[in-house]
Amino acid sequence: MLRFLRLILWPFSLVYGIIISARNFMYDRGILKTTKFSLPVIVVGNLAVGGTGKSPMTELLIRLLKNDFKLATLSRGYGRKSSGFLYVSPTDSVRQVGDEPLQFKNKFPEITVAVCEDRVVGVEKLQRDHELVLLDDAYQHRALTPGFSILLIEYQSLFKTKLLLPAGNFRDSYSQRKRADMIVISKSPEQLTADKKKQALERLDADPVQNVFFSYLSYDHPQVVFTNKIAEIPITKSDHILLVSGIANPALLQKYLQGQCASLKTLSYPDHHLFSENDLRDVIELYQQIQSDQKYIVTTEKDYQRLKDFAQMFDRLPPSAVRVLPVKTSFHDAGDEGFSSIVHQYCKGKIS
Repeated sequence: MLRFLRLILWPFSLVYGIIISARNFMYDRGILKTTKFSLPVIVVGNLAVGGTGKSPMTELLIRLLKNDFKLATLSRGYGRKSSGFLYVSPTDSVRQVGDEPLQFKNKFPEITVAVCEDRVVGVEKLQRDHELVLLDDAYQHRALTPGFSILLIEYQSLFKTKLLLPAGNFRDSYSQRKRADMIVISKSPEQLTADKKKQALERLDADPVQNVFFSYLSYDHPQVVFTNKIAEIPITKSDHILLVSGIANPALLQKYLQGQCASLKTLSYPDHHLFSENDLRDVIELYQQIQSDQKYIVTTEKDYQRLKDFAQMFDRLPPSAVRVLPVKTSFHDAGDEGFSSIVHQYCKGKIS
């Protein structure tokens, strides 16, 4: 069925490919205008639609750089109902600023977080009071030329056919990986053999000047939310978990939880899904159907930003019934040191 659907959609992907190829050609030849800034501007992005780990990567960069530079992050604010340039406040709603910018601001209140669909306009405003700007999900925003670009390519995608939208999930040509200063092969297996690494590098076929790292997602202990006490509680083999997620690719998260708990039920929604009261009723009903005293709901940090508006609906549940599972980017082969060194070298070189 999937193969048949892709066959039907292939002509549309062909048209889409012609359009983006023409667009990239015009930017490459200087026919379309692009803007470059004097301050350090780092872009984090991907070629496919969602699910490569951009948010954990952006958070890693924030942790690495926030103590050395006056830093701002700039995102489009996917799914927000507002428009134009806005500074993000911890008290904003997802509908105002989007879930990922709100997540960044709540986790790192000391930095500036802003949203603007026009990244050039956004950086123009931020450069007055900042030394460094991180652009989240802006690899295709070619009206702006970054000083340094980090491209995330999901490990599994290297071994699959790379089809453009709508037949596949690539929003840009795979050849555009050559524009990146650094490529991070993300969501690779935590146990990665030398043979598997070699196969992935052959599939990637990066240029010799491109820095390439292998990363994987690692999870911290779930944190209890919707209570006055924020506490981390490890998962045990006696736990019965209901996973509620609205992310692009929850498969790795599901696999991780299945290996940690007694049983796992899932409620999956589309990426960036704006929850409704009916959704929350479904969540609570399924939770109550679990026949165990040792049960709770797990969600992601991004999903939590969209669930917070319904905190009162969880009042009928035990105080520790809802928990958020933090995730972070980790590197293979002590790659964190090399990654940090390259990023710092670029930023200091631009500022000095």
